[in-house]
Amino acid sequence: MGKKQQITLKVNGEDWEVDVANNTTLLDVLREDLNLIGTKEGCDDGSCGACTVMINGTPALSCLTLAVECNGFEITTIEGLNKDGPLEPMQQSFIEKDAVQCGFCTSGMIIGAKHLVDNNPNPTDEDVRERLSGHICRCTGYVKAIEAVMDGALKTRQSR
Repeated sequence: MGKKQQITLKVNGEDWEVDVANNTTLLDVLREDLNLIGTKEGCDDGSCGACTVMINGTPALSCLTLAVECNGFEITTIEGLNKDGPLEPMQQSFIEKDAVQCGFCTSGMIIGAKHLVDNNPNPTDEDVRERLSGHICRCTGYVKAIEAVMDGALKTRQSR
């Protein structure tokens, strides 16, 4: 293990100081140092989307992102979506539309879907398909996930 350096992250609204090696991924920091296990390690090569988090408001694959590159950044994980209240509309829609089975891909899909809806409150099916194209689901397929995102978009519009 190489020399460590201290970085500061704002994760789900809380400030953290963490000592990391230069090759430590953000995924490892979230899961191992901060005990935020909602972000999953699927492929560890950026092809499945399970580890998707928001970095400074943009979806990113935490398995490919070095923690040292995030020094001073704001990170939002699935745990941060409903930190102080009820489930976020997208989370609720995934449950109601049965878009969850094993749940491994779900947190990454919800983070990506929330970003889509936050930036495009009235997405088309094609918009949703494109947004979810980087997420692999072996249990539910994508029909229920697309329905959940469309429902989540409607719920989000209604809550504003």
